[in-house]
Amino acid sequence: MFLYLVQHGEAKKEEEDPSRPLSDKGIEDVKKVASYIAKLNIEAGEVLHSGKLRAKHTAEILAGNLRIAKSVSETDGLAPLDNPGLWAERLKTRTNPLILVGHLPHLGKLSSLLLSGDKEKNIIAFKMGGVVCLKRDDAGMWSLQWIITPEVLVKYHKP
Repeated sequence: MFLYLVQHGEAKKEEEDPSRPLSDKGIEDVKKVASYIAKLNIEAGEVLHSGKLRAKHTAEILAGNLRIAKSVSETDGLAPLDNPGLWAERLKTRTNPLILVGHLPHLGKLSSLLLSGDKEKNIIAFKMGGVVCLKRDDAGMWSLQWIITPEVLVKYHKP
């Protein structure tokens, strides 16, 4: 099973807009990453996001570029301070590829829990608008497959 963990794109400051939608840079970064990973022919049945507007916008941009079969949906357990154990448990029974769009520190703790069994190890340095691909093997063990960030695309990818 493939799992794609996505930190939302850069959001507007709370003083500018309390609902914190994506900034222009955040929209541009997420579109850039989504366009690039669309070339990888990612198959994901659904995109789930936290209830925060910046995560919803990020999920919608990804789903539009990746032509996700199901709709984009809000779910619980992906807020910044939520317990990563909730999603670690849910993932044990899932078999279809899934995209989760959320926040730090939650995504960092979830990925550390899946990869090492310890949510406090800081294994992956997430970047806004970036995608981390993890894979679970038949024995239930998770491994890191790849990471794409807006910064990597600017530096190494020429459109």
